[in-house]
Amino acid sequence: MSRTFASLGYYNYRLWFAGALVSNVGTWMQRVAQDWLVLTHLTDDSGVAVGITTALQFLPFLLLGPWAGVIADRVDQRKLLILTQTAAGALGLGLGALVLTGNATLWQVYAFAFALGVVGAIDTPARQTYVAALVPPDGLSNAVGLNATAFNGARLIGPAIAGLTVAWVGIGWVFIINGLTFVATVLSLMAMRKSELWHMDRAPREPGQVKEGLRYVRGRPEVIVVMIVVSTVAAFGLNFQMTSALMARVAFGLGPEDYGLMGSVLAIGSLTGALAAARRKHIRLRLPLGAALLFGVSSAVMAAMPTYELYMVASVAVGFSALTMLTSANALIQTTTEPRMRGRVMALYSMILMGSTPIGSPIVGWIGEEIGPRWAIGVGAIAAIVVSIGASMWAVRYWNMEITYHRHRPHFVANYPSQERTRDDALLRLRAQSVEDASNQP
Repeated sequence: MSRTFASLGYYNYRLWFAGALVSNVGTWMQRVAQDWLVLTHLTDDSGVAVGITTALQFLPFLLLGPWAGVIADRVDQRKLLILTQTAAGALGLGLGALVLTGNATLWQVYAFAFALGVVGAIDTPARQTYVAALVPPDGLSNAVGLNATAFNGARLIGPAIAGLTVAWVGIGWVFIINGLTFVATVLSLMAMRKSELWHMDRAPREPGQVKEGLRYVRGRPEVIVVMIVVSTVAAFGLNFQMTSALMARVAFGLGPEDYGLMGSVLAIGSLTGALAAARRKHIRLRLPLGAALLFGVSSAVMAAMPTYELYMVASVAVGFSALTMLTSANALIQTTTEPRMRGRVMALYSMILMGSTPIGSPIVGWIGEEIGPRWAIGVGAIAAIVVSIGASMWAVRYWNMEITYHRHRPHFVANYPSQERTRDDALLRLRAQSVEDASNQP
């Protein structure tokens, strides 16, 4: 089996991958349907209402993140995931029933979005760290990349199916289908071979574990840098469902099928980025920082596209850079964190990644409604460019790097002075990407 798909050689991971792929298709269908329901049925094209819905769905990550990490480090993660996946499926079925019976109101959608966020906040750190039980330690980076592949393979399919389902049979059935897809994840978890699971250290029950996680992250400057960059980009740039809905409805005057297709084309780039990430065994800090910069530039180009077709073409680069940033950041943090701390660290990472959305999405929604949908994308582009350049400059200064240019096989190399920084100095070699010498000078 090729290096890209190495983790699929393990029985338990194959089950996990298949179940996640099915449930992720349903999740993306629900995201599209939820925003379209709020935008076109429950409001008069209100970007602010869509932003509030998105914010409520991710607010629990900000409120519950540290405690969810402690739970993930303490309990049997497989049993916890069966519980959370069942709850998420029940919420999808409940919202679908309300919509099909004609009883859905805006405040009810807000309530379901918040409830789903509570389940997601508890589920996410356990789901992200449970992967370490499915593959050997040296395969964790590959498994993280393939997880992103499943998520974005579903993103390639889900929005298009959602758009067609909304157009053919109505929004309510999208939520019903999403609720049923969680059965696949629950069955895959129940069918796993316990004898083939890799051992994961659990944290003992003792006071101060949230503070211990915070202290651990505080002593990891490279993790802090990644979290700052990812949270900024997530807050103002990763609002694709909302900005695409506004672009489809307001800028281009299109319907749900075209809106769903936008998400699928964006996912082409995302899937490519996820597959590329799965091939990397070692992740350096330069990768998420460079991907964040590329995301900012490509988002600015996408926002300026005058037609629907050109917008779709530009979105491929946006999807690629976004997933490269997210997947490399996730892999960097997981592979360099002590196993007993991994749940808490990943919960903090999820908290800043998902929790930044309640801060940014209402602002982006207001900009889209008052100034225009193109500026809703543009503000994310500006934020990504500024934070990635700022973080790169800080990293160069903090690690006292000296950049040396080599004329033979032209490339830049970052050299470090011999001094103690962190135990992960080898990982944090920020060697600049090879570049061609434009002038071809000897």
